[in-house]
Amino acid sequence: MTLIKELKKKDQPKQGMLENVMKQFDSASKLVGLNENIKKILSVTNNELIIHFPVRMDNGDVEIFKGYRVQHNNALGAYKGGLRYHPTIDIDAVKALAMWMTWKTSLAGLPYGGAKGGIQLDPKKYSTSELERITRRFAYALGENIGPEHDIPAPDVNTNAQTMAWIADTYMSTKSPSERSKNQHVVTGKPIGSGGLEGRDRATGYGVFLTIKYWAANKNVSLKDKTFIVQGFGNVGYWAAYFMEQEGAKLVGVQDAYGTIKNEKGIPVEALLDYSKANGGSIVGFDQAQDMDKDDFFGLACDICIPAALGNQITKENANDIKAFLVAEGANGPTTVEAEKILLEKGIDVIPDILCNSGGVICSYFEWLQNRNGELWELEEVLVKLDKKLKEAFRKVTETSEAKGIDMRSAAYVIAIERIERAYVQRGIFP
Repeated sequence: MTLIKELKKKDQPKQGMLENVMKQFDSASKLVGLNENIKKILSVTNNELIIHFPVRMDNGDVEIFKGYRVQHNNALGAYKGGLRYHPTIDIDAVKALAMWMTWKTSLAGLPYGGAKGGIQLDPKKYSTSELERITRRFAYALGENIGPEHDIPAPDVNTNAQTMAWIADTYMSTKSPSERSKNQHVVTGKPIGSGGLEGRDRATGYGVFLTIKYWAANKNVSLKDKTFIVQGFGNVGYWAAYFMEQEGAKLVGVQDAYGTIKNEKGIPVEALLDYSKANGGSIVGFDQAQDMDKDDFFGLACDICIPAALGNQITKENANDIKAFLVAEGANGPTTVEAEKILLEKGIDVIPDILCNSGGVICSYFEWLQNRNGELWELEEVLVKLDKKLKEAFRKVTETSEAKGIDMRSAAYVIAIERIERAYVQRGIFP
């Protein structure tokens, strides 16, 4: 990149995720003809919690952490949304993510609202024992702001099943012995041995793959021998790539927090996973691919692009570089409003995040039901149920898109917002 281009890039203010989601909501509200009073309610969050809490480190020093939990809306049911550990997390980002969760759960037809949270930290800088103490102290500080019928966290960026097990154990330990077993479903995404659901680990990535498969079937396109790139090789990116490869598609480019690699002849997914695990989570230096400049990633020749990392990755600066005919949003908010306009004008379809990556929250609902009812579901049963529920949501989005002559994201928002609006109209608003 030349110095002039670099200076121009720095001069341009970066659009935040909150601004992005508000633009999407405003646009969809006009399409729906949303009642102005209900629009006022949905434009703001119900509750925003910022917590500063101390934790003793392994060396005996005390460090102060900042944690967040934002509850956007619960018109359809308990608040639901993940917890992420990342140094860039702030209140605006959490508010945006909480709003997206409201639309996502509504679109999926779940009895949930939307929430999100996390801690401002880089987990790589802390030991496992430190992360456990940080997590437990945060869960304790959240107190009754979470609960199995009130607000149900789940894993997100840099958190996992172990994180959820620590939170569940901490929360249950605050209850009387007779009440502890009734609170196991305070979080979802737990380890199998601690009430977790078979298949929850792959649910989001599998859902990304399924929506691509539905899209391909709708367009009479075969995925066999199609090429794809994945940004983010964590849980979502890996599983999406795994199932795409199983379908006969070829991975030709990957980007993670450490670097970017490519191989037009194909990158073996399992071999890359093994290398990443042995290399501290990094894909850099994988011997079956070539390292490349990170700024050139979205310009790689491919058929399908799967952004499965963080928000605001596809922008007006790089949208024109994309050569794929489909963008499947594995991450939350990876495409800015301006970038999407460019993609659609180029004839590139976009499967929106609130549909594409909703497999995770759908299976979180299954886990919540399993715990609540004292049941155990097998993997095959879980995947069949996920396929059925996600296919129905995809069908509604494509039918609405075609009937109204609007893009898939607008259609998804219309369906989600109309369902919430009906709930308010039927119940009324407490004076």
